[in-house]
Amino acid sequence: MINPINPQNTNPNWFLRARLKTRQLLLLIALDEQRNIHRAADELHMTQPAASKQLKDLEDMLDVKLFERLPRGMEPTIYGESMIRHARMALTSLSLAHEDIVALKSGLSGQVSIGAIMSPGMALLPRAIARVKQAAPQMRIGVEVETSNILLERLKRGSLDFLIARILEDDSGAELQYEELADEPVCVVTRVGHPFEHADALSLATIARAAWVLPPNGSVLRHRCDMMFRSAGLAPPDNVVDTTALLLILSLLLHTDSLHLMPLEVARYYAQLNILSIVPIEVPVKMDGFGIITRRNHLLSPSAALVLDAIRTAGAELYRTQS
Repeated sequence: MINPINPQNTNPNWFLRARLKTRQLLLLIALDEQRNIHRAADELHMTQPAASKQLKDLEDMLDVKLFERLPRGMEPTIYGESMIRHARMALTSLSLAHEDIVALKSGLSGQVSIGAIMSPGMALLPRAIARVKQAAPQMRIGVEVETSNILLERLKRGSLDFLIARILEDDSGAELQYEELADEPVCVVTRVGHPFEHADALSLATIARAAWVLPPNGSVLRHRCDMMFRSAGLAPPDNVVDTTALLLILSLLLHTDSLHLMPLEVARYYAQLNILSIVPIEVPVKMDGFGIITRRNHLLSPSAALVLDAIRTAGAELYRTQS
């Protein structure tokens, strides 16, 4: 009888029956990185014949070829690429499990790894983490602040528990689950004391002639910035430094009369510290909304679930206040 959930009637726990070895998973990753059986074997302190046998056993077990043997090395097949991706996720999960056990033995409350884009990383996460630390002061919380595309890859590999980021069009399928938190409006910022700081009735034509620090061409924000000026019948600024490096952006703003488009939450943070000033002009530009991104059908640890609840609570407070 054919199982409708498993139409090929294969054992869902085939890896138990086949006695899949952690060593074979490590070999897959080494081969992907080295693309050479000799170097991969050396990396794992194995002999080349032993590595070749383990790879053959795995290919026989799966009944597919995982690597093409080429004159100058090895190249993963489509099956190999899929197996390598899952091998990385499995080994990452085992590593995180070990870290959790070590943390629990040490009397800690577990470990959570979060990815966030800059705006919620500076406003939302500090509130949520402060709330969690009151209840579980010894919980180990790691935060990586990066762009959404980089964070999404790390989430898929299993190196992050969840994200506060933007979902991308290519990642809107069944593998990920998205829960929107807020939009991300942007504003124009400059140094404190800039002539525009207290100007009345600034226009797009005026700021178009200024010097700017902007993301590079091809980025979403740069495209929307250029379209803002073009829609008003203006040429986009031509006196521009292209960069996304925050420290360089801040330094350029502090030492020149340049303008910059920045998420409003981040700009408010720097304005409170009297580092930057928000230019009094409303710009019809905003980034797409961001939210909580998790892997569908992936069970979060109790520690990760606790942090996620704190983020939802802090998000409801923060974004309701700002709306």
